[in-house]
Amino acid sequence: MRFILLVIILSCFSISAQTKTNLSYYLPQNTSYNSKIPTPKSVIGHEVGEWHITHDKLIQYMQVLAETSDRITIENRGTTFEDRPLPLLTITAPKNHSNIETIRTNHIAATESNSTNTDNRPILVYQGFSIHGNEASGSNAALLVAYYLAAAESDAVKTLLDHVVILFDPCYNPDGLQRFAYWANTNKSKNLNPDPNDREYDEVWPGGRTNHYWFDMNRDWLPVQLPESKVRIKSFHKWLPNIVTDHHEMGTHSTFFFQPGIPSRTHPLTPKLNQELTKAIGNYHAKALDKIGSLYYTEENFDDFYYGKGSTFPDINGSIGILFEQGSSRGHIQETANGLLTFPFTIRNQFTAALSTLEAAKSMRKDILQYQHDFYKNARTEAEKKTGKAIVFGDAKDAAKTFHLAEVLKRHQIEFYELKNDFKTHGKQFKTGYSYVIPKHQKNTRLINAMFEKRTIFQDSLFYDVSAWTFPLAFGLDYKDNVSTSIAGNKVENLQMKTGAVSAKSNYAYLMEWHEYYAPKALNTILSSGLRAKVGMKPFSINGKTYDYGTILIPVQNQNKSAEALYSFLQNVAKNSHLQIDAVSTGLTHGIDLGSSQFRALTQPKVALIVGDGIRSYDAGEIWHLFDQRYDMHITKLDTRNLDRTDLSRYNTIILPSGSLEKDASEHLKEWLQNGGTLIAYRSALRWLNRNEIVKFEFKSKETIAKNISFESKGNFRGAQVIGGAIFEAKQDRSHPINFGYKNNRIALFKNNTLFLNPNKQSYNNPLQYTKKPLLSGYISKQNLDSLALSVPFKMNRFGSGKVISFTDNTNFRAFWYGTNKLLMNAIFFRKEI
Repeated sequence: MRFILLVIILSCFSISAQTKTNLSYYLPQNTSYNSKIPTPKSVIGHEVGEWHITHDKLIQYMQVLAETSDRITIENRGTTFEDRPLPLLTITAPKNHSNIETIRTNHIAATESNSTNTDNRPILVYQGFSIHGNEASGSNAALLVAYYLAAAESDAVKTLLDHVVILFDPCYNPDGLQRFAYWANTNKSKNLNPDPNDREYDEVWPGGRTNHYWFDMNRDWLPVQLPESKVRIKSFHKWLPNIVTDHHEMGTHSTFFFQPGIPSRTHPLTPKLNQELTKAIGNYHAKALDKIGSLYYTEENFDDFYYGKGSTFPDINGSIGILFEQGSSRGHIQETANGLLTFPFTIRNQFTAALSTLEAAKSMRKDILQYQHDFYKNARTEAEKKTGKAIVFGDAKDAAKTFHLAEVLKRHQIEFYELKNDFKTHGKQFKTGYSYVIPKHQKNTRLINAMFEKRTIFQDSLFYDVSAWTFPLAFGLDYKDNVSTSIAGNKVENLQMKTGAVSAKSNYAYLMEWHEYYAPKALNTILSSGLRAKVGMKPFSINGKTYDYGTILIPVQNQNKSAEALYSFLQNVAKNSHLQIDAVSTGLTHGIDLGSSQFRALTQPKVALIVGDGIRSYDAGEIWHLFDQRYDMHITKLDTRNLDRTDLSRYNTIILPSGSLEKDASEHLKEWLQNGGTLIAYRSALRWLNRNEIVKFEFKSKETIAKNISFESKGNFRGAQVIGGAIFEAKQDRSHPINFGYKNNRIALFKNNTLFLNPNKQSYNNPLQYTKKPLLSGYISKQNLDSLALSVPFKMNRFGSGKVISFTDNTNFRAFWYGTNKLLMNAIFFRKEI
């Protein structure tokens, strides 16, 4: 009994000792610290690691440091969706601050010249923390790094700051960090409990990993769709830092990882020397972590393939990206396979790695500066061979999608030009005002290659993330490589969206084509104002213009607005949605007349989105963002916890993202369906439909048999059967309402699952069907490719008086798959016609 009591006492003492820390636990003791520089505790009110730092306190401390230290300046670059600031600190020697713009311009000039002198130029390091908000040790360590760099008085630190300019981003994801800090702090006990079953370590849905709309922001460095990414990428291209660090956390039972990752999973466009330098920098991390006795590993688990991640994006831009992954305490202390893991311990490792990065940058300064110079010099040599060659992209019917891809190019400082004249090649029509031309002879030619390439051959068959992201395919645009630059007009300096307009005032009717990306926004505005609108089920011609499937008709008579008021209203609609609305004075056409029954009356969508436990938050967030930010449409988020008690009769459409529901909620939803509702289900929700006998799908399946595969290779064998994310071709029946607004009979679809549906025996029930050879870009095993061929990604089934519309694949992936967003909108607006 005495022995047991002693163990308990020692255990409590151990926990207390590991969690009650002060600065001496973290900071190097080989230097004095300037007493005029406030410590973190003096501003935030607690020791670092005692509580999880909230974003407001984090920024407050950074502002105080900028006010009190001549080594630090701060700028606010913008705000998140929740209006939290996105600051960037510049940390360097005072003499560099007085000359900072010259340092920046000289640094950029070195990437554009054929020779450079690295003797006296500072190296630029961009340090960023906690892009996943619940991987909080990074941003908590940022408090210490900033204090150390501001207050340490040793000659070594002063020398470092003389030769290094640090662009310091204390929190990549303010909204997620704040959400997680609230959770961890409000569930913290005075007597810290390391039991992994404690509520502190089990966040409520959706958790703090993501931003406001539940996006994983560490996939947005290349697409640049989110406000946090936009300011970060602007800073990156403004400075072109030599090293970019990205501080993360991983599973609780892990130790500490630093790059390089698995060598065979590095993207082929990344220079070999990049990985060699990454490994050399890693020696500094190893030495620093050895000194404090922390375990670590490298060249395992993680890769450098997808250029949309923070540690890989720099690699295609002449920089060196470095990923850090710390085993996560997820709260304040947890039991792990490696013993008790405390929050302060995780912070100390991140702090140590941040300092070892700076030490490596200082020591390897000349080599890394030379590497960046040579990267761009070699890129110019490659680009010179492409003089006179260009990529043309666009959509002759949709200026908005074209604009949004051009917008991404602009954010990456890629030059592009107007199309001089209408241009046709290989059966594709490119129209002025709807197309742009990208000369391949320019500075960022390697980045252009990374964004536009199609790749189907790989060294490895395992991927940490997606294996394909070809941008024109994602945006649903026509494009052609290696065309002549002679088709280019003026360089685009001031990119502008198309101006919407109404052609004239009508006393009869207005017509709106459905091709433009923002047509759903326009239609929703029209219907929500109480106006009547119809959709044309067949093409027709009037006034010398042909209107395609899905054209929207707005009659003038029998509306709730006068002819004059309707004209004024539609002018605003056209302007805000960047599209053309045509006035017509007669109902007589070549084809279906405007009074034909082939024009079907539309009703206002009343849409709900199921969210919460059991639902994949990424998929739900993408849909919420699409409605709220792109189309300005109301969407009600229904939590799974309350779904069985919710009055579903308020909604005519409910979207079930990838996931499943409990029995009571399932029965309630089935009743709503039987009474005439339309359910739109995605991905794994199809298996839920099957289990609940709402729809009986015929899934293609093939047994995967391992032959001559060792136990050691089991993981790789299974991993090779995963579709991490690739792009496939499907044929479209454009007469079907699900495909209204598409002008081509082929569409590129993103797929990252192994759901394969057999087609219906009636061909007209297969409006979307993967082609016989569907792979456009990315990795898929031969077995899965055989299963995917001629399968269908879309089904419509009836259930009582209701309908179930099913998609095997994500039409809204990561906010940059503009090309398939309209499939969801068609399912919503034309639900009665499908």
